[in-house]
Amino acid sequence: MFSNRYIFIYSSVMVIVVAIALAIAAIQLKPFQENNKRVEKMQNILTSVNIESTVKNAEELYKKYITETYVVSSKGEKIENVKAFDIDLYYELKKKADERQLPVYIAKLDNGDTAFVLALRGKGLWGPIWGYMAFKTDMNTIIGSMFDHKGETPGLGAEIDGKAFQSQFQNKVIFDESGKFTSIQTVKGGAKEGDMHGVDAISGGTITSKGLEKMLFDCLTDYQGFLNKNKK
Repeated sequence: MFSNRYIFIYSSVMVIVVAIALAIAAIQLKPFQENNKRVEKMQNILTSVNIESTVKNAEELYKKYITETYVVSSKGEKIENVKAFDIDLYYELKKKADERQLPVYIAKLDNGDTAFVLALRGKGLWGPIWGYMAFKTDMNTIIGSMFDHKGETPGLGAEIDGKAFQSQFQNKVIFDESGKFTSIQTVKGGAKEGDMHGVDAISGGTITSKGLEKMLFDCLTDYQGFLNKNKK
């Protein structure tokens, strides 16, 4: 039989050894994890302009299509010496609206069109949701969008990351004919035919759909200064 002292020392040593091993593993894996996040972000931005990519070719396609990036304030003014790719909306949205730094990505598409990609972040049913939305040079018509989530319900709210839901946003507009900002609404039961400001909400995913609607309204409101200044 081992004494209590022996068991205590042995357990303590094992805990320390395991903790050190985990710490070393975390340090060694961190560069790979950071790179995976970077590549995933590139893929998400590309998805918003309807360009499919893989982990292997995402960086190459990003460099090909994303020709310019910059950061703007809520007034639409460029902020110098800040990299758009480094901006994390999780932290920016904690700031006052007039202190936020908002990333803008400009894509040159194969058909000659220019797309302006804006970042989005909000809250779903179970956690954060986020995405990107690309606009034509009129800063009104949507070219494409990409949404993702951390823990929405599979088969319900989690459907925001699917092509079927995201494709509904193409060619919708966020300003009405008078120029008033309307954003995009997720309509329970389905948007009416010809509704340029509405998409079908996810069946059974009402809270996530409304969370996404609020995300669009809030984040695009932050970008209104930029949108209004750059309309063509």
